[in-house]
Amino acid sequence: WTFLTGVSVTMHACTHTHTLTRTHAPHTHTHCSYGLFSSSQTFDKILIANRGEIACRVIKTCKKMGIQTVAVHSDVDSNVHVKMADEAVCVGPAPTSKSYLNMDAIMDAIRLTGAQAVHPGYGFLSENKDFAKRLAAVGVTFIGPDTHAIQAMGDKIESKLIAKAAKVNTIPGFDGVVKTAEDAVKIAQQIGYPVMIKASAGGGGKGMRIAWNDEETREGFRFSSQEAASSFGDDRLLIEKYIDNPRHIEIQVLADKHGNVLWLNERECSIQRRNQKVVEEAPSMFLDADTRRVMGEQAVQLAKAVKYSSAGTVEFLVDSKKNFYFLEMNTRLQVEHPVTECITGLDLVEQMIRIAKGYQLQQKQEDIPINGWAIESRVYAEDPFKSFGLPSIGRLSQYQEPLKLSHVRVDSGIEEGSDINIYYDPMISKLVTYGATRAEALARMEDALDNYVIRGVTHNIPLLREIITHPRFVSGDISTNFLPEVYPEGFKGHHLDEDRCRELLASAAALHVTSQLYSHKILGTQSDLMLCYRVSSAPMDQNNWELCVELGQELHDIEISKSGNSYIVKVDGGQVEVCGDWNLASPLLPLTINGTCRMLQCLSKESSGNIVLQYMGTLFKVRVLSKLTAKLNSYMPEKVSEDTSSILRSPMPGTVVAMSVKPGDTVKSVHCQPGETVGEGDLLVELE
Repeated sequence: WTFLTGVSVTMHACTHTHTLTRTHAPHTHTHCSYGLFSSSQTFDKILIANRGEIACRVIKTCKKMGIQTVAVHSDVDSNVHVKMADEAVCVGPAPTSKSYLNMDAIMDAIRLTGAQAVHPGYGFLSENKDFAKRLAAVGVTFIGPDTHAIQAMGDKIESKLIAKAAKVNTIPGFDGVVKTAEDAVKIAQQIGYPVMIKASAGGGGKGMRIAWNDEETREGFRFSSQEAASSFGDDRLLIEKYIDNPRHIEIQVLADKHGNVLWLNERECSIQRRNQKVVEEAPSMFLDADTRRVMGEQAVQLAKAVKYSSAGTVEFLVDSKKNFYFLEMNTRLQVEHPVTECITGLDLVEQMIRIAKGYQLQQKQEDIPINGWAIESRVYAEDPFKSFGLPSIGRLSQYQEPLKLSHVRVDSGIEEGSDINIYYDPMISKLVTYGATRAEALARMEDALDNYVIRGVTHNIPLLREIITHPRFVSGDISTNFLPEVYPEGFKGHHLDEDRCRELLASAAALHVTSQLYSHKILGTQSDLMLCYRVSSAPMDQNNWELCVELGQELHDIEISKSGNSYIVKVDGGQVEVCGDWNLASPLLPLTINGTCRMLQCLSKESSGNIVLQYMGTLFKVRVLSKLTAKLNSYMPEKVSEDTSSILRSPMPGTVVAMSVKPGDTVKSVHCQPGETVGEGDLLVELE
């Protein structure tokens, strides 16, 4: 897909009166093949009631189909999806309740633009039956299932009953609504611990708690009901048996309005944190052909039971013996749909649009292939060292997607200069790689992560790279407990063995010498004294230096010699050869280290020797010093760390929901109040 450079025809400030902006779009993204496109007439104009990457994703297919598009946005979110659409309407201020969830404003945008249909994407209003009803009342097509299916599958209690009646395997549990915490305890005792407490109207891991005893059940009931009310406007909860150490495997279904239903194979979604998916793939290593077929057939049975039409996903939990149990049905396009598109060649958005117009499916079940393997990594503006990912905010000061690599697809809704703020999901992109085999797709994912340049926000690429290269993941030994099992003390980044440590030290030393020699070349003899102090006491016409490199709390002696673009580095009893083009202006640093190609990234380098390198996905801070500087540095006093025993700081940016203490309640002072926005590290409470 190739689009024009962004040009605004008319520009207006957002005044929350639904101002119309007409735009043309940027961006070219490499993608998996979708096969042949059908030119059947569908709609003239579609409004996308969403934002970010999914809005961009829908717009791309609409353009391919010759359909005009309308974007909606808040007054702080006029981002790439707005530039890509043909028209754009501001629907309110930043909070989602006043913009993307504001049905009145979106209905006004539909009337203003004359859109014939609405694609809701995922999240927001995508599974809101009232929104679908309002569209139907004014003759606008909802690109999704009808309200009956949304209602039936959106309620976890009702959906479970329907699944049972359709002879779909279900998890043992209580089929009614749990009204109080004490009721929850009684039900949990009857089912037997552990149990899962979850929101009836929930999804995306929100409103879910695992309880192993009565006290955890009471606490889980309280927190789940609060989160469910906040996220979905519905605090009803259900309780069911918790399947310990399961896999999360889902079946993609596609159904038209003529009773035809297909299952498009499975997606493995077991790598999760806080019940939210991190890495997905298709197909699953775990399923055999018979289990895949039975799961697919049961998914079709459920879809037929609710007269489903559109793309949908039936999620299952699968135990170690391949017993599978219905979890929920998502009546929308899934975040992870690209991996299914890669292995089937189908454009699911195109299929949704055709189905919404009333066309029959063009494929039969026997036409649905599994061609190759696809893996998706969800790239987030998150700090993976905090609970496997707490949100980060900031402006993307530098952003470069790895689209020059083959068989790489990036679904994103941001660009260099975009802001990641507290109001919306911190997803940066969905990074997808495809190969003939799983090993090929994994190797491409490793390369893509190493070549992905993101500056200005903390991101989770260190965690993603560790996951996809971990021996357990590579072998397929995974479950939804993968992260806490592999990292019981939390994620700490890439562990450097002796060889990798020598590679990093040698690369840092070679980069520093290259940088200093370049400065000497540019500045001339005026820099000789400074250079000798920073590199060594050797004359600059020599090609050998003795240095020290500081990594963590350890200081490593190094001997380094240069020949052309190559360096021989002796460090820690070993020898490392480092070769490269040494383009100091590029954020990417492709090197050949002892004959192996590595892609490093240099985030910063200072003439003082401080360097930050991304190596094996993880950021490492090193300091390259001359022998004299290292000796003098040993006499410098160390900075004393802050005493945090009597204070509480915010672990992430966000809004304070509640404050259960006040001055005098064994605390010295409270520095925030409910409703206040705080940043990461802000002081919240001081203790006595």
